[in-house]
Amino acid sequence: MKMRILILVISFFPALVNAGESGSQIAWTPDTLNIVKKGYAEKGQILAESCKACHGQRGEGMPAETKDGEILPAVPALAGQVANYTFKQLRDYFNDDRSNESMTGIAKSLSEQDAADLAVWYASLSLPKPADNDQDNATAKKMVEAGDGKRILPPCFVCHGANGQGEKIDIPSLAGQQADYFERTLMQYKNGQRHNDIYSRMRLIAKQLSEAEIKALAAYYRQLR
Repeated sequence: MKMRILILVISFFPALVNAGESGSQIAWTPDTLNIVKKGYAEKGQILAESCKACHGQRGEGMPAETKDGEILPAVPALAGQVANYTFKQLRDYFNDDRSNESMTGIAKSLSEQDAADLAVWYASLSLPKPADNDQDNATAKKMVEAGDGKRILPPCFVCHGANGQGEKIDIPSLAGQQADYFERTLMQYKNGQRHNDIYSRMRLIAKQLSEAEIKALAAYYRQLR
């Protein structure tokens, strides 16, 4: 099993390397990594007071809802997120490598240090226990644990971890993420609307996933701790 995964990842890697431009101006140099590492959680906690209206009291995010006949999109959970990832997203908004009607303006008002402080603060928080998922997880578990060799799709756990916890550099935690936001994000990667993934990593994967698989993965990761 491990050998099969290794072969799959190796065969997939050239596609990542030759996928085109980075999609982000963030380069993980020792200096950049140190900026995040030295972020001040206490300062981030103060800055996060203005984030609560959208991202929740403890960074739990908000599900999509209908209000006055208008569908309000889900707001992502930030609690427990890999600090480097949150930092990168804020700087990508700042650099116009990612765009959002609300977040672009907010991120442009934040200094690099502010972004690091917020990232470290949210990384220190724990998500609340999600509701039980009574859906059939077979489709999602297959993608998470085995991937699909015929489509050269590596298992999700290779990058995002066995428990959806993410990895040190900039691979996000998926566990407990708002399902509606997760689904919307993968669809944006799939159709090219979002393109700040370094070397098109997620665009290449999302384009090969069906909408049913994306929905299944969103529901699966939502119920993980």
